[in-house]
Amino acid sequence: MLTRKTYRDLLIITAATLISVFLIWIPHILKLPNFLGLDFSQGFQTIYRNFDGLEYVFIAKTLYFPNAFAALPQSMPAEYFAAHFPGYSLLMLAVAPIFGYLKSMILVPLLFTTLSAFAFYFLIRDFKLTNHPLLLSIIFLILPARWLIVHSVGSAEPIFIFFTISALYFFMKYEQVMKPSYIYAAAAFGILAQFTRPPGILLFFALSAYILWKIIREKGSNIVNQIGKNIASYWPLLLIPGSLLTIFYWYSISYGDFFAYFHSGDNIHLSFPPFQVFNKGQAWVGDIWLEDIIYILILGFLGGLMLIKQKLHPLAFFVLTYLGASTLVAHRDVSRYILPIFPFVLIAFEKVLVSKEFRIVLIIVALAIYLYAQNFILLNTAPYPNTQLFD
Repeated sequence: MLTRKTYRDLLIITAATLISVFLIWIPHILKLPNFLGLDFSQGFQTIYRNFDGLEYVFIAKTLYFPNAFAALPQSMPAEYFAAHFPGYSLLMLAVAPIFGYLKSMILVPLLFTTLSAFAFYFLIRDFKLTNHPLLLSIIFLILPARWLIVHSVGSAEPIFIFFTISALYFFMKYEQVMKPSYIYAAAAFGILAQFTRPPGILLFFALSAYILWKIIREKGSNIVNQIGKNIASYWPLLLIPGSLLTIFYWYSISYGDFFAYFHSGDNIHLSFPPFQVFNKGQAWVGDIWLEDIIYILILGFLGGLMLIKQKLHPLAFFVLTYLGASTLVAHRDVSRYILPIFPFVLIAFEKVLVSKEFRIVLIIVALAIYLYAQNFILLNTAPYPNTQLFD
């Protein structure tokens, strides 16, 4: 049952979400030619043109059929879009008759940013992971700084993060009381996460690894029977890879290629051995100033280990599985690729983040976060100057 305090907290979180995004949008709306040294004279078109929103608009308009892509004013091969899963585009398609595609492209992530903050709030409150659920939920809206960017433009990450937090919330609820409806809810949100972004399969791998670890750890003479019993108990999670196969079947109809995702060019960014992000020769790296990635990896792995220490094992398995897979991503923008682990890393460092000292630091660096976000948004634009062609 929701209390008056809960309703108040959710209202504050909603207001904080809208204010944080509006502060990013306002200089673009006003077309300020010189604001804090940055040029916003291109107006709100800059927000519309930011990667990867328009690419999901293309999918909403074409549903992956190559002939439909050819009719749009864009130059990418149809196979390129197979690396972008359909969840975001389907949500956009559902509301486009009301708002149009461009507004839907940014309103859907805004809605799911709010829902992500709600899900995070209930996760940390219901499992008593902090004494300051409202404060930590507001911090969640602005950290890491890359998250502030993606929930202010067209992107699939807010949707994916909401589904991921929700899946883990219901999985942990199931672990508490073993009520079947909770594991079905976890599986349903896992399916939706998989439909939204390819790394959704990592949620299945992480939970499977956790279940296997839990079985092995439990004392018992007949581990085979234990495995059989637990698999029967957790079987709805098998629907997550089933949803991946459904997407590939969709590709077999639209592209005539069941494995179109793996034929989408250099969109996948996976490489071996690990840490090829530190190879300047990789196509999506091309840089030597990469020390920030070291700090991101340290925080991520340390957060995962701290979650183990805090006995939050499902969250720890997700963080370490996702981050381990991300060591194979050869892309400069690693901070975006591992955004889904950060809500749980915040939980790992909760005691520091809610401290008075950290709040002082956050006030000091707030302008730096804002300038970083605006500088990135101004330069991260797709080569489509007339976005009205896609509405």
